[in-house]
Amino acid sequence: MDLFSEEKVINILPFEGIANYHGIILNKTQCDFYYNTLMETIQWKNDKALIFGKTIITKRKVAWYAEAPFSYTYSKVTKTANLFTKELIELKKIVEQESGETYNSCLLNLYHSGDEGMAYHSDGEKMLKKNGAIASLSLGAQRKFSFKHKETKQRVDIVLERGSLLVMKDKTQTHWLHRLPPTKKVNSPRINLTFRTIEL
Repeated sequence: MDLFSEEKVINILPFEGIANYHGIILNKTQCDFYYNTLMETIQWKNDKALIFGKTIITKRKVAWYAEAPFSYTYSKVTKTANLFTKELIELKKIVEQESGETYNSCLLNLYHSGDEGMAYHSDGEKMLKKNGAIASLSLGAQRKFSFKHKETKQRVDIVLERGSLLVMKDKTQTHWLHRLPPTKKVNSPRINLTFRTIEL
């Protein structure tokens, strides 16, 4: 698959889903500003997940922001959103303009190095808009991102560059898992912003 063709937006999934890669949408100055600002101003906390009846504290840190104090439950843990900061509102507008979608919330992940990742999963929480768009904006270190089809096990890998946007929508969460695999090749942090729509 040629990810460097002249067509800017590319659906990287071969079937039963849409994962549009928009490429780099933020310039270096924007990337540096938002990366440094989010590092300093976001209320980062270690994530909790309930796995096989045990509460696991993750190395990566997370934060949950929205236009209202929504509650959001995943991995059987409920979080209440902080209100959007000025910078998150700015980034939301950029992502909405680029993707042609609208969002009312953002789950942020901070991976301190390549040692930290995310296992295969799909975002199918009941509060999420069904088949709605989830826009993933990357800041900091570039990392490989992987999709795996739930039935055929076919895999699709992509490198998410600094300042790049990937938008998953339609039946993607129904048919595909995705993950951020750990790597020894990356020693610097990555911030991932996933803009999404919560339905109350």
